Amino acid sequence: MQRTEQPLSSESIAHLRKVAAEISAFFEAGGFAPESSSLDAAWMVLEAANDLGDDEIVAAARRVIDASLNSRPAAESDLHLVLDYFK
Repeated sequence: MQRTEQPLSSESIAHLRKVAAEISAFFEAGGFAPESSSLDAAWMVLEAANDLGDDEIVAAARRVIDASLNSRPAAESDLHLVLDYFK
């Protein structure tokens, strides 16, 4: 059985941003700040792609955000999709 992801609501995105800010503050206090430029770009792309129903980009942005918040490097392919989205 394949699970299909539903678009995120504006309220869900706002909540996720708040949680991400709290997690980032926690890591910064401990000296382990995630890469903010790719994380910020991923949030902007997530919102735009979600509004446009672009499921492939939404998934890539989510993976970049997850990797950043878990202090892991994001996949190069996902980073390229996110960073080149508005070009």
